[in-house]
Amino acid sequence: MKLMKPLAEILRPTNLKDFIGQEHLVGTNGIVTRLLNNKSNNFFPSLILWGPSGVGKTTLARIIANELKRPFFEFSAVNTKTKDIENIISGNPIVFLDEIHRFNKAQQDKLLPHVEKGDIILIGATTENPSFEVISPLLSRCRVLILNQLTEKELIKVTNKALKHLKKKIGKEALEFLIESSNGDARILINTLEIANNLTPKNTFVTVDIEQALQRRFLSFDKNGDNFYDTISAFIKSMRSSDVDSALYYLARMVAAGQDPLYIARRMVVFASEDVASPTALVVANAVFRACETVGYPECQENLAAGVVYLSTSKKDRSAYEGYMKALGDVKRFGNLPIPLNIRNPVTKLMKDVGYGKDYEMYTKSSLLPEKLKSKKYFKTNN
Repeated sequence: MKLMKPLAEILRPTNLKDFIGQEHLVGTNGIVTRLLNNKSNNFFPSLILWGPSGVGKTTLARIIANELKRPFFEFSAVNTKTKDIENIISGNPIVFLDEIHRFNKAQQDKLLPHVEKGDIILIGATTENPSFEVISPLLSRCRVLILNQLTEKELIKVTNKALKHLKKKIGKEALEFLIESSNGDARILINTLEIANNLTPKNTFVTVDIEQALQRRFLSFDKNGDNFYDTISAFIKSMRSSDVDSALYYLARMVAAGQDPLYIARRMVVFASEDVASPTALVVANAVFRACETVGYPECQENLAAGVVYLSTSKKDRSAYEGYMKALGDVKRFGNLPIPLNIRNPVTKLMKDVGYGKDYEMYTKSSLLPEKLKSKKYFKTNN
């Protein structure tokens, strides 16, 4: 029995004209369009395509190869060895390496000479920040192109294209739910419509059809990826700005995606000392951590929410944190400066004779810093 091609593969565009999204790259003045139109010297650089899933990285690589009329080889770093790539290097091919961030440093090092000599045009695709995941020498020889999540308008175009092929329609509410649940990912959208098409004989999809096809709303939250760091950053900054609603929203995103509650609670403990004026905040944050440790999901999400509200609405003061960081900066800059003799401990007679503890006053108002730092003021209270 011959299997049918997936709908996403059937709808995949083969030229820039039909490509949806990434106008900044493939529009009239986009870098990809301009490079492909400039055929005078047959030049095309190696690329790193960086962006979330389902936004056209693989499709764009295939279109580039088709436009350049060069041999095209497609690999996934998950199950590829560098030897597999070296075996096909002839005729200046385009090598597409999906999930290039999964290649370790040694594997990426082996690609370097082939890219440097122009034996291949490498097009790597990654959902991770290439600054951290691609070695510097390889990164410096590639042009990084950033692909964005598809907008609502672009997802509607994808929907219309899929519906035309399926000969189906979709209700307004169902369309809104589909767009929202796709989270900017065309592949999720198309796969959902394909499943819905096989679940119902109706000519028009309604919300329940999309819900059944999805089973659950998709949450993009790679616990080791950029989205993770962006979300936790937004969470902390919302609490720092006393924006309770935003802080609760970002907390809910992390909880819904299954983020470890102890990680969230740990960040709250740190925040309590860095950003909140009252020492009670640290007590509250530690209590939240202990509750998460003891209770676990799902109940501990309530403990997290209560802690977030308290920290968000508390008076903010970073003077202790900022003062310490200034002092740490001087320690790193000047090293172990001599401690003033009058506050050294005169353990022996000799130490006392040379001045250890001399003229020490228990409640002095004078600075007890090393001589070089006497005028320094690290802590500035906001009161």
